[in-house]
Amino acid sequence: MSPGEGAGPRRGCPPGCQCSREQALCRGGAGLPRGLHPRLAALSLVRWQLDVLAEGSFRDTPALQLLLVTAGRLGTIGDGAFAGLVLLEHLFIEDNEVGAIAPSALRGLRGLLYLSLANNGLETLPRDLFKGLETLTHLDLRGNPWRCDCRLRWLVAWLATAAATADAGTCRGPPPRNGTHLAQLQPRDFACLAHELRPFQSLPFASLAAEPFVLGGHPGVALAQPFAGACALLEWDQLAGRFRAPTIINGTSPVACHPLQLGGTLVVVVAQLGGSSAVWRRAGGPGGRFVRLQALGAGRLRRPHAVTSARLGGHWFLGVADSSKGGTSTLFRWGGRGFYPHQALRPWHRDTHLEFLELGGRPALVVCSGARRPSVYRWSGTAQVFAPHTDIPHVPDVYAAKHFRLRGHVFLCLSRFLGDAKVMRWEGSMFREVQQVPARGSLVFQPLTLAGQRYVVLGNDYAPSRVYRLGPGGHLEFAQELMAPTPRAFAPLSLGHRHFLVASSFKGATQIYRHVTVDLGA
Repeated sequence: MSPGEGAGPRRGCPPGCQCSREQALCRGGAGLPRGLHPRLAALSLVRWQLDVLAEGSFRDTPALQLLLVTAGRLGTIGDGAFAGLVLLEHLFIEDNEVGAIAPSALRGLRGLLYLSLANNGLETLPRDLFKGLETLTHLDLRGNPWRCDCRLRWLVAWLATAAATADAGTCRGPPPRNGTHLAQLQPRDFACLAHELRPFQSLPFASLAAEPFVLGGHPGVALAQPFAGACALLEWDQLAGRFRAPTIINGTSPVACHPLQLGGTLVVVVAQLGGSSAVWRRAGGPGGRFVRLQALGAGRLRRPHAVTSARLGGHWFLGVADSSKGGTSTLFRWGGRGFYPHQALRPWHRDTHLEFLELGGRPALVVCSGARRPSVYRWSGTAQVFAPHTDIPHVPDVYAAKHFRLRGHVFLCLSRFLGDAKVMRWEGSMFREVQQVPARGSLVFQPLTLAGQRYVVLGNDYAPSRVYRLGPGGHLEFAQELMAPTPRAFAPLSLGHRHFLVASSFKGATQIYRHVTVDLGA
């Protein structure tokens, strides 16, 4: 036996490695090799089985100037993986399975000249990954399945200004950018501003209806509180930076508090169960108290369910849906000192909602009921009344209808007692369905605008409410969920550059969300 046979690996060269004084080539092993000479200048790990490079993985070899990890199964590079390698000039992490790199993975490599992350599984990179690599002269990112979305906008901007030359590779997605070279993209090619609703304030009371108003240039929201027996006028407290309800209109069991500006005076129609509905007006300007103006529909409104208003032919009209078995929904006309009955709509149908809108240049009215299909009425300018025109087919259980206009078309959002919600479009003589939205347990399906953005919010009693963006052609695109308990109405509210959404809650706390803009590329 020769002197070296049967002996273990010589000092400074672990099993599976071939070592010289300054270099080590390791093949086919596993785990980080230990016992390497601390003055080693070059280390190559080929087909070496590593899953993760954790912080300080090469702390025992601080003199490294070249590091190669190739043809292995490396999947993750953690924060500070190369900490202590202040002399490293060439770093090759190639032909592995790297899919994640921590934001501070390259921290401390202040002398790095050449970096290759080629032929891995990288779809994106953390923002400012290359920050601090002031000496870098070349970067190789080829062979990765880059997803060229907002998360890579920073890289596109960096490539355009970096002193280093770069082979950035091509995009594998999203589909419009498949095969596009990263070097051909510019930051302006990415639309990265997104909008979302974030919880802002929770009010310690339940509410049913929520309707916005403006008084003296100050916006607010009128909230019906049937359990508290009041209408609360929600306003912004400038000093506290929160919303509060300093004004209360006491009642019995209000189901709707409908605010209306009449000749510069704020009027609130308080629809109540038990036949005691009334109209109140604010005496004086902001801060003035509310005084009772008149009783509304004495003997006519048995169980009011919803209130709406519109200006038709120079006159204000008020519509009240009556959901009692023998009740009749009624239109009232403003006569200068009060609202007076003008037209009785269909009786005995337990109406739940009325919606004024315009169809083909003429005023119209949609009446919803749990007993029959929604009816569409058209305004007769000669008779000054609404006449039946058509109904909306195939939806016999509509709870409420809310309309919006888009590119000259009129759409209806229908919430239903049992079935899925529907979006309908007016086709000249009738409404036709354009989209169906799963909505079991929903009693509100409401279009609205916040900060110039168009949304439709679908409330739900048994699951999170869903916010949809209004896309081209009136198609709804899911945006986010809201944890709003048992919502019954959503009211947008704008205060300068701040925008809020008030969500009433029948059985929980009334919620207020703030509309914010998020840069997905930041």
